[in-house]
Amino acid sequence: MFGYNADAIVTPCEPGVVRRVLSWSDEMMMCEISFEKGAKGNFHHHPHEQITYVAEGSFSFTIDGETKTVNKGDSVYMPPNAEHGVTCLEAGKLVDVFHPKREDFLRK
Repeated sequence: MFGYNADAIVTPCEPGVVRRVLSWSDEMMMCEISFEKGAKGNFHHHPHEQITYVAEGSFSFTIDGETKTVNKGDSVYMPPNAEHGVTCLEAGKLVDVFHPKREDFLRK
């Protein structure tokens, strides 16, 4: 019922990007992704729905060929199988929610 950041599964992703898996159930998962300025989340797609909240910083998101800048307090929706990627414009953190959970994030 409670997730503690100190207990989170921490995974280095691309250079300058670190993911923390915070909480999950079979139906959903929440992660915190920390980015250094200029770091990228490379283009990819997955069958999960994803909603991202910008907790800190500024980011350029591209989703299925459409690019927009989002800032602290903004959010983004990625439909299942949508190709998406992100570039960090100002160091920050994203909070990603996935439906269903990302099994691949739980494997070490």
